[in-house]
Amino acid sequence: MTVVATAVASPEPDRDCPLCPRLHDFLAEWRQREPTWFNAPVPAFLPPEGEDAVRLLIVGLAPGLRGANRTGRPFTGDYAGDLLYTTLTRFGLARGEFKARPDDGLELIGTAIVNAVRCVPPQNKPVGAEISTCRTFLIPTIARFRNLRAVLALGAIAHQLTVRALGRRVAAYPFKHGGRQEAGALTLFSSYHCSRYNTNTGVLTEEMFVNVFREIAEFLA
Repeated sequence: MTVVATAVASPEPDRDCPLCPRLHDFLAEWRQREPTWFNAPVPAFLPPEGEDAVRLLIVGLAPGLRGANRTGRPFTGDYAGDLLYTTLTRFGLARGEFKARPDDGLELIGTAIVNAVRCVPPQNKPVGAEISTCRTFLIPTIARFRNLRAVLALGAIAHQLTVRALGRRVAAYPFKHGGRQEAGALTLFSSYHCSRYNTNTGVLTEEMFVNVFREIAEFLA
């Protein structure tokens, strides 16, 4: 199936966004296989007070097939959400009980969460063109938060896309866990992604992750 890409300027893709043909077709396949799942570009998760309350934006990689792609909320339905939302609650950036479903009542506080790539990719691996294309949505997403002070990128791909979305050179903002760099009026923090693979292999420990959020919480205080 051939889909022609067109320019957009909205922070949220249409449900049938055609910009990445491979992802578009993959979602179409899963809509047939699992018609009760969300199976669409996953929107940003915002606090109930709205976008003007957002001071911290967290940028992940992409929806998991049986996680956010199934539930329609970033980091909901897989292990990464357990660690992320527990840590957010610990530092007063979320409230309620996370039960890995979008109707669990969990609310963000002064924080928004979005994926660098909005649609689930096959094998959880977006390709370069898809990552670049989704910057079309990340740029206006960042711009929509008038009181934004900090961005946390989870993983190298999200970090690089965020740097480009901010109009900066990737070479001048190298990724490293626990990184903190100034990008104009914003401060860019970075962490290894809180995936089960990273935690199981010891690339990322809970203490390492908590320490990143401790620094962010102190910065925002």
